[in-house]
Amino acid sequence: MKKTPAELFDLSGRVALVTGGSRGLGREMVLAFARAGADVVIASRKLDRCEAVAREVEAETGRRALAHACHVGRWPDLERLVEAAYGAFGKVDVLVNNAGMSPLYDDVASVSEALWDKVLAVNLKGPFRLTALVGTRMAAGAGGSIINVSSVGSVRPYGGIVPYAAAKAGLNAMTVAFAHTFGPKVRVNCLMPGTFVTDINRDWDWEAFRTQHAGRFALRRAGEAAEIVGAALYLASDASSYTTGAMLRVDGGVP
Repeated sequence: MKKTPAELFDLSGRVALVTGGSRGLGREMVLAFARAGADVVIASRKLDRCEAVAREVEAETGRRALAHACHVGRWPDLERLVEAAYGAFGKVDVLVNNAGMSPLYDDVASVSEALWDKVLAVNLKGPFRLTALVGTRMAAGAGGSIINVSSVGSVRPYGGIVPYAAAKAGLNAMTVAFAHTFGPKVRVNCLMPGTFVTDINRDWDWEAFRTQHAGRFALRRAGEAAEIVGAALYLASDASSYTTGAMLRVDGGVP
């Protein structure tokens, strides 16, 4: 029986786990999944921020929300996160590897080994381990959808983001590899955001961005955080039932 458009995007009865879910694009995805009917697990390093979003979810949508403190670059933290999620809900249907970081540096020679390791741990090593843990359980059960959040910088890199771009390019490759590892029951896809205005970066010099960079974009502007929601819901839901190993750019038309 064919589903209506509303039914295709319905997440009722499902559980979504979002890392970096307390702020920025992650928070928008958490709220969108809950509004679509999912219970949610909100993970980030700071528990109080996760708890604040959990309260917001429960007050607005009535869905259950679990807040959990987790440093995604540390594998024992990820193992505890998975046990907490499955202990609370018995399953995870949607996993979003959204947590990321891109520290500033003066020049590439000043990038320390510690900074390199930290960037790779959060953006690549952690998503590998969490995908391996959750994807294995999904494949053994009813299946699911895994969404990696990369960056347009992984395919349009520049000198200020070398470690970050390298890590996100690895995440792109890992997306395709895991799609084959866990198929056909688990779909693994990748969102590639461009520049978004969020609560994390509102103090940027946005006027300079508009005058120096936005003119190159097809849409001539940065994205608003809520504009990630449509693509995230598509990949999380049955609307993308024949989509796996895909890279979906959400970048306003970066050339």
